[in-house]
Amino acid sequence: MSIYTDAQEIIHSALEACLPDQAVRRALEGKELGSGRVFLVALGKAAWQMARCAAELLGPRLEQGVVVTKHGHSQGDIPRCQVFEGGHPVPDEGSFRGTRAAMELVQDLAPQDTVVLLVSGGGSALFERPLIPAEELAQLTSALLACGADIVEMNTVRKRLSAVKGGRFAQLCAPAQVYSIVLSDILGDPLDMIASGPAYPDRSTCAQARAIAEKYQLPLSGQARALLDQETPKELDNVETVITGSVRELCSAAAAVCQRLGYETHILTDQLCCQAREAGSFLASIARTHGQEGRSLAFLAGGETVVLLTGKGLGGRNQELALSAAEGISGMENALIFSLGSDGTDGPTDAAGGIVDGQTRGKLAQAGLTIHQVLADNDAYHALEKVGGLIHTGPTGTNVNDVAVVLLKADN
Repeated sequence: MSIYTDAQEIIHSALEACLPDQAVRRALEGKELGSGRVFLVALGKAAWQMARCAAELLGPRLEQGVVVTKHGHSQGDIPRCQVFEGGHPVPDEGSFRGTRAAMELVQDLAPQDTVVLLVSGGGSALFERPLIPAEELAQLTSALLACGADIVEMNTVRKRLSAVKGGRFAQLCAPAQVYSIVLSDILGDPLDMIASGPAYPDRSTCAQARAIAEKYQLPLSGQARALLDQETPKELDNVETVITGSVRELCSAAAAVCQRLGYETHILTDQLCCQAREAGSFLASIARTHGQEGRSLAFLAGGETVVLLTGKGLGGRNQELALSAAEGISGMENALIFSLGSDGTDGPTDAAGGIVDGQTRGKLAQAGLTIHQVLADNDAYHALEKVGGLIHTGPTGTNVNDVAVVLLKADN
């Protein structure tokens, strides 16, 4: 098989192994959910897939549910559930409508009732009831995305400007019990940061939020600054939480496929957290170091990089990583690097990520493009599109960060 065929097999099989159905099943089967009514709230990019499985398992015990996922990620109706689609990474009116429906759903519950809360990445934008005007929240979210703030920094600020983040949704559910099933998209699985922790005590502080606002010179109104000084819930006595999946599982699944295909496989890290173009350069250096050994080798890095916006093009962090790597492996034979987001959407694009080899830079040059200029314009999408370097999976139904893979294939 060719190295590109191997890459497609790794992508397909790794994503298939990380779909949330089995994880939700493990968390719910045999679980005692109290003697009262059972309600379902699902939020995030994987919300529809998780909710469909949960609704099937709960059967007639499910009274009602609300599902809030990203535009294009819903795949149809779910019994007894309202399904909403909202904006990501910037919340929109769909996000607000879905959140209002969830807040109404959990009003006036009894102590014996249970709210099954399904949480996945993207929930910070999709599950939102802002305490500041929506226009200001959109501007602030865009500023946080553009300045290079990481996800923990972003959520430390955003949860203080919201009626449902930072444990506040669990407070709304009280006195009912909340059983929270979490699909982690943040390195190290900090439960108070995943989807901004709607049902988990907030471990961040007002001082940290103010420091982040100062660090990035965020455009905050007086109202927003006052909210940064209002502390979030530090204790919740009505919540039980279980983590069902993370980037570690994604890396392990990809590594298993690499080994099955005959590659000597090394997981470099599942904590990758730097600028995307720096990660691409690093992975290219790994390829150059080992490219002459005559062995089939695979090196994997899982995590989530960031993009510093300097231009007005189209792309995402995985596409920038791949394009940056193309510079370093230019001219290499039997070398390939790809990077993709497990949710199937990289940035504001329809691609999951990018895939490059030793000929990518030359092909771009023939099209009149230089990698340096494309990266400066943040226009990786259109550049990779010209050379067949985009990975398209469509929405996958899961969201456990990203994985990047270096493949070096021995001549047979």
